[in-house]
Amino acid sequence: MDTHPRKTVPDGARQHRTAGPYSPVIEVDARRLVVLSGQVAVDLDGNVVGATIEAQTEATLDNCRRQLTSAGCDFADVFKVNVYLSDLADWARFNAVYETTFQSPLPVRTAVQAILMAGFLVEIEMWAVKP
Repeated sequence: MDTHPRKTVPDGARQHRTAGPYSPVIEVDARRLVVLSGQVAVDLDGNVVGATIEAQTEATLDNCRRQLTSAGCDFADVFKVNVYLSDLADWARFNAVYETTFQSPLPVRTAVQAILMAGFLVEIEMWAVKP
């Protein structure tokens, strides 16, 4: 069920049954874009937060939430997420935390394995549309 006035999943959009927590395509009325640079599990003093993928995902999403809030948005306004994992073996554990964050329509998403700065297991960037 689409619950955001500026982002919808087009009629007829479908994806394979093994797909993760994301929409295959999303239509956005982009008059007011908010774009977050890559966020990681770091506190405001520059210290890495968490040693597991779960703890770092939670801390990274908290940083994303803080940045979105500063722009007058929240996770419901996000339509695009790019995820960078240091190890794709963490995929299921990452998704277990990630999927509790968003509601329908889920953002479109790209995820890749990447070499991240030392100590980081995940980096997330987001695009949102202000309601």
